[in-house]
Amino acid sequence: MTPAMPRASRDYRLLLLGQTTSQLGTQVSAVAVPLLAVLVLHASAWQLGVVNAAGTIAFLVIGLPVGAWTDRWRRRRILIASDLSRAVLLATIPLAAALDALSITQLVVVSLLVGAARVFFDVGYQSYLPDLLGPDRVLGGNAAMETIRSTGQVAGPGLGGWLVGLAGAANVVAVQAGTFLVSAGSLLGIRHREAPPERHPGPATLRHQIAEGLQFVRGNHVLHGLVLTSALGNVAFAIASSVVMIFMARDLGLSPTLIGLIIGGGSPAALAGAALTPRLARVLGSARVVWLPLAVTAPLAILGALARPGWTSWLVLLGTAAAEFGQIVYAITSVSLRQRLCPPRLLGRVNATTRYLIMGLFPAGALLGGALGQLIGARVTLLASFLLVSASVIPARHALRGARRVEDLPAWEPAT
Repeated sequence: MTPAMPRASRDYRLLLLGQTTSQLGTQVSAVAVPLLAVLVLHASAWQLGVVNAAGTIAFLVIGLPVGAWTDRWRRRRILIASDLSRAVLLATIPLAAALDALSITQLVVVSLLVGAARVFFDVGYQSYLPDLLGPDRVLGGNAAMETIRSTGQVAGPGLGGWLVGLAGAANVVAVQAGTFLVSAGSLLGIRHREAPPERHPGPATLRHQIAEGLQFVRGNHVLHGLVLTSALGNVAFAIASSVVMIFMARDLGLSPTLIGLIIGGGSPAALAGAALTPRLARVLGSARVVWLPLAVTAPLAILGALARPGWTSWLVLLGTAAAEFGQIVYAITSVSLRQRLCPPRLLGRVNATTRYLIMGLFPAGALLGGALGQLIGARVTLLASFLLVSASVIPARHALRGARRVEDLPAWEPAT
């Protein structure tokens, strides 16, 4: 063990502490904010949709510039500023509620600004982790973070509903603001001295730096393949999300309670996948683990579309769990591979470019799913989405063909 290891472990534990609280708070408020809009402000379905959309639109609007800025600035400072910003923004909601001045407009504006801060945090975090742990330890670090996220998905919604009934939705949002303060405090306690941003000769305009990140992703055949797989999988998920509720409620005749159990049943599978990812990487190889579990589990998701009213309805749960397991293993390993392949000076831009390309297709997939549901029905639309998930593995498998470990991949050379 090198002398730097204990410090890195201590600093990483602080990072985990902050993320544990903030992730749980995020999942709790995912229930509290919609309930606040519906129960207190009597929001319509359209107004609630606008509030939800405001929280994610920032990925499309500022995703690429954030990558360039992340490579210019020290990343821990970005994370701390993001946490503090979100804490202050969310604190305005219970304050306005206490003054009887809360409105849908405020919820939209706060959601929009919190979403923008999230873009900075997500890109900054994925770029900061390799500096904190070292490239060889990012797989275990990402796996631990996804375990925390999955745990929050299991416990958060139920806890959020209980807290809303106990303390009121506005007060629960205040709790989430507090969790971001805890996260910021944990980041402030990290002693690791971050390397200063690398400077290199050539133009330093924002447009040039964004283009450099895009070119890196396009020119590296491994990253290119991973982006295609992620984008296709995200489109498939968006298509399914438009019809899955209709399928379970109308085609299968399930009660709201059973629908909730089936949807929640995927979270323990994701939790198991996150916990098992490092072991799978040792058994299968650090490169092969990226695509092989997804190739095995994706076809099982098709079982969900074959469900019929009655006991076979639980095929939806089996398909959901299988899909969640494969997707979480892929998410952890593909991000870890990207962090290892990308030079530190480009990591912020490459992370932002990847997220921009993946998240940008989600609205289109949701609209396509709604249209297909009207034309060919929910069952056939779900089947098409699950087939697309199975096909999405092909680009990643092609990019990593013949490689068992990351070390087996050929060295990347810039595209001419």
